[in-house]
Amino acid sequence: MIAIALGVVVGLVLGLTGAGGSILASPLLMAGLGWSLPQTEPIALLAVCAAATFGTIVAWDETHVRWRAAMLMAGASVLTAPLGVKAAWMMPVDTLTLVFAAVLGLVAVRMAWQALRAPAEASVVRATVSGDALPSQGGLVRLNAKGRIAWDARGAVVLALIGAFTGLVAGLLGVGGGFVIVPALRYVSALSMHSVIATSLMTIALTSAGAVVATLTQGFPIPWLVALPFVAGALIGMLIGRKVAPRIAGPRLQQGFAVVMLLVAVGLAVHILGA
Repeated sequence: MIAIALGVVVGLVLGLTGAGGSILASPLLMAGLGWSLPQTEPIALLAVCAAATFGTIVAWDETHVRWRAAMLMAGASVLTAPLGVKAAWMMPVDTLTLVFAAVLGLVAVRMAWQALRAPAEASVVRATVSGDALPSQGGLVRLNAKGRIAWDARGAVVLALIGAFTGLVAGLLGVGGGFVIVPALRYVSALSMHSVIATSLMTIALTSAGAVVATLTQGFPIPWLVALPFVAGALIGMLIGRKVAPRIAGPRLQQGFAVVMLLVAVGLAVHILGA
């Protein structure tokens, strides 16, 4: 029951954030089950994979998913995720936790700043990607007249590099990597926020699956009796997020999540440094 309840919270947070919500999965498991960060990472990745897959299916009907870009980024991430997984198990737990806390703090600050700078974009969440928005101004990945990616060598290399870095982070920290993909796509392309979120969901689903496979192939254990209820809870949370997102999503909610993440980051760091 604890695993299901924690999964619901993760799914809800993941669904109601544009980027970064999945990073709370491991801290919740650590607090609820008393596990170390490396122990929680495969379970967190499974839950994020399931929730992101659900979100991709929902977003697909809105034609916002740029699936070729997602496949390219995910393909590159699959190559680097095993390196992150191996590094996570080789690194001292305290060091890994401090790295995680630092990343969590950076994500929290960025989320709060983004909600202040572009409040309209804070309403574009993963649980329900619909409507349309103004495009961003990135020019490294060009779009055609229909708003689709106009493929060239430069754009392909840029997307592959984003995917490779995302896979490394996913394997190392047990996160989906939305906090990498979303701002990166906004910076390098002219895609709207809706397309960025939808495309990131597909990339996250494939990247997380690749990191889980890397965990299994390298012989690291996954406690399925906890993982499966947690995944089920995450899907329930994502469904709830789909229902409530139109009413509560917005800059204040994003800022609230950012404050929670910052407090969790500080708590993790204080716990490790004070031990």
